[in-house]
Amino acid sequence: MTPRAEGFVFLAGFGLCIPAANWLIGHAGTMCIPGGPCLVPVAPGVMAPSGVLMIGLALVLRDLVQRRLGLGWAFGAVLAGAALSALLAPPALVVASALAFLLSELVDLAVYTPLQRRGLVLAVAASGAVGLVVDSAVFLWLAFGSLDFMAGQVLGKAWMVLAALPILQVMRRRDAARGIA
Repeated sequence: MTPRAEGFVFLAGFGLCIPAANWLIGHAGTMCIPGGPCLVPVAPGVMAPSGVLMIGLALVLRDLVQRRLGLGWAFGAVLAGAALSALLAPPALVVASALAFLLSELVDLAVYTPLQRRGLVLAVAASGAVGLVVDSAVFLWLAFGSLDFMAGQVLGKAWMVLAALPILQVMRRRDAARGIA
């Protein structure tokens, strides 16, 4: 598969993360709070709204869209993703979902862009770390008026970013062998 074709696969995956996260938060978890989110365990004794896993993955995929298709595609994907998030979020979560998505992905983009020249894995890890904290804080505060699930949100998203790092290392090596910077 060509790098450009990979970019479109990453773009499709990025777009699919948004409806998946919105569906999960209201429908799937080990427990669902009435009028609140469905929760999943992310560490012993630590719960998080179930959509966190997809948002953690979205942070990584946005970086890969930028790597394969360029900054313009990545920025367009962020704007489209925020609009999609607003359209698909449960009514009580529209503003929180869209604004958290927009801000976290823009912060991710701002951190990833200058770091990408220093290495794919470093750039994705750093931008993901910053993006997941911004997403967690903005979403929880706007959606629930509380940061009670902050630790779980951060851990859940961090697991997805960490899980992607070995795959990114393989991708970086393959790119180097192909002569792609």
